[in-house]
Amino acid sequence: MDARLLAFVGVAALLTMSPGPDMALVLRNSLTRGRAAVFPTALGTCSGCVAWGALSSVGIAAVLNASAQLYDTLRLAGAAYLVFLGARTLWDVWGRHAEPSVADATGAGVVVGSRGAAYRSGLLTNLLNPKVGTFYTTFLPQFIAPGEPAFLMSIALASIHAAMNLFWLTAYGHAAVRLGDVIRRGRVRKGIETTSGTVLVAFGLGVALERR
Repeated sequence: MDARLLAFVGVAALLTMSPGPDMALVLRNSLTRGRAAVFPTALGTCSGCVAWGALSSVGIAAVLNASAQLYDTLRLAGAAYLVFLGARTLWDVWGRHAEPSVADATGAGVVVGSRGAAYRSGLLTNLLNPKVGTFYTTFLPQFIAPGEPAFLMSIALASIHAAMNLFWLTAYGHAAVRLGDVIRRGRVRKGIETTSGTVLVAFGLGVALERR
């Protein structure tokens, strides 16, 4: 394996496993929507990564990074979306208990929700995070050698990162579902869902209050 590609994989692996909004969202959807929501949520976030890779390669992410107004607009939209998801999770846990549910493969109750909704939540969480675009704009070029096609290499590297994310988030989500199967009916599950909702709100507020 090329040394430059190997270095990229190593750094990308560390970033993939670092806690962030994507992991908080997968935890939230796996516990509230069940096993069927895990892969679509992970796929949505990874689709966002590939899209950001393509945008960075044509300079759009660089323009976004250079324009404080555009960056802040997208940042605040992403922050609002994260706070919305977190607040809705907290409302489902503490404020509303009449939500229809179905049984997953283990017979545990989960909130009814489509795979499409899970995919969209993952995609929007990623696309509304301008830090991903900034990261790709500054990170990917370091692993593209002079003379290599920048657009194709950006897509290839972003796709590798997305594939790693897909594997990690899917495994993480299924582990959370399995844990949820054990504690589904107890107070611990409510505590975990409360924690995931609070983390999403905290991430949203952190994004909104950050300074470039």
